Amino acid sequence: MSEQPAYRPNPTLKRVERGLEGVLFNSRWLMAPFYIGLVVSLAVLLFKFAMLLWEFILHAPSAKESDIILGVLSLIDVSLTGNLVLIVVFSGYENFVSRIDPGGHPDWPEWMTKVDFAGLKQKLLASIVAISAIQVLKAFMNIDAVFDATRLGWLVGVHLVFVVSTLILALSDRWGSEKAE
Repeated sequence: MSEQPAYRPNPTLKRVERGLEGVLFNSRWLMAPFYIGLVVSLAVLLFKFAMLLWEFILHAPSAKESDIILGVLSLIDVSLTGNLVLIVVFSGYENFVSRIDPGGHPDWPEWMTKVDFAGLKQKLLASIVAISAIQVLKAFMNIDAVFDATRLGWLVGVHLVFVVSTLILALSDRWGSEKAE
């Protein structure tokens, strides 16, 4: 039996492969403008929050209790949406673009650099469920002023879809992590 010579990769092909891998790896930076755009959207949300807050304050003295509750729910809704944007920006950047160095920031929240993709999905869906629940609650609180059974049915139906989706995702992540161990 004769021994075959050891395989030696073609140096030109190896350089092409390394170059292609470098382009693919560095393409992650194409996501950075998306996250900057989300930060801009956060500024727009802040503007909307300030407008809602100002309107809330102006109408508070003459408002009914249910109107106050609806106003607060609207503020919470915008706030939760802002939290959702922050979750996507920080964890998306950390998971897909580059690590964030929290050094020198003593008030840096621990979760920001520790949310993996499964955790990101969980946080996103939990936020969406909370936002959806607020929309259903606002519609319910406003039921005396405008009762639209079809709209309320759709809100509840969509909310239940979000809840069931979140539960299924949580169970699949749990089963997946148990199998990996």
